[in-house]
Amino acid sequence: MASNASDSAPKSTLPYPPIHKDKKFVVLSDWDGTITNRDSNDYMTDNLGFGPEKRRQGNLDILSGKTTFRDAFREMLQSVSANGHTFDECKEVLKQNISLDVGFKDFYRYCKEHDIPIVIISSGMAPLIRAVLSKLIGEEASKEIEIVSNEVDIQPDGKWEIKYRHPTSGFGHDKSQAILPYRDLPDPPTVFFFGDGVSDMSAARHADVLYVKEKPGGDNDLAAYCRRENIPHIVFEDFTHALRSVSAIVEGKKTAKEALAEGKA
Repeated sequence: MASNASDSAPKSTLPYPPIHKDKKFVVLSDWDGTITNRDSNDYMTDNLGFGPEKRRQGNLDILSGKTTFRDAFREMLQSVSANGHTFDECKEVLKQNISLDVGFKDFYRYCKEHDIPIVIISSGMAPLIRAVLSKLIGEEASKEIEIVSNEVDIQPDGKWEIKYRHPTSGFGHDKSQAILPYRDLPDPPTVFFFGDGVSDMSAARHADVLYVKEKPGGDNDLAAYCRRENIPHIVFEDFTHALRSVSAIVEGKKTAKEALAEGKA
C-alpha cells in the first residue's frame, strides 16, 4: 500500500503565512470542488489532458492506497502539459469555465463581519487559484484571502510542472501542516476545515469541525474516506448550508460537538 504521509512533519519548500493567533475561529478550506463548483485540475485533465476515465481511476487508486496523491496528481497535470497546453492557456480556460459555489460570497461576507479569517489550503497551484479567485470575487476581495498551496515551474520552452510544497510527502501538500500549528497556541481557535476530495485526506483527522462537500453525481471521495475511517464530519451541499451550521457554532447556539453529531448542514 502506498503511504500518503511520512512519520515526521514533511519539510516545506514554500513559505507559510503567519497563523492567526488571536482569533476565536479560523476557516481553512480546500479550493477545487469545494469553494468552486468543479475541480479545475480535473477540468484541465478531462478536457486538455488524458481524459476522465484515467483520472478517475487515479483517484480510486489513491483511495485504495495503490498510489499516492502526489504521484497520481503529477501524472494528471503532466498529461495537460505534454499535450502542448501552456500554463497561460490553462489559466484562461479555467477563468472561462470555473464558477463559484452559490453560497460562498455570503459565507465570505459573514466571516469578514465576524472577524473570521478564511485561508485557502489547496493541492493546486497558486497562480491558477489566484487568477480564478480574482475573476470570481474581484481583485480587492481576493487579496484578503490567503492561499497556501503548491506552485508551478515553467520552463523556457513553455512546458510546465507542479512544484510541490511537501515533495517528500505522499500528499505533495500535507494539509495537516496548516492546521497543526494552531494546536500549539495557548488559546487555540476553533478550526473549521472544508474539503471534498482525495487531496483533503491529510487534513481530515485534524480539524475541530470537518465539513465535507457532497455533490449529487459527484465523486465525493472525501465523504467515502471519512465514512470508511470513522472520522466525524458534517456533510454540506453548498456554502449556504455550511453558513447555517458555522454561524450556529460561532453565535453559541450549538457546540461543535452537537453540530458534528447532527452530521449534516
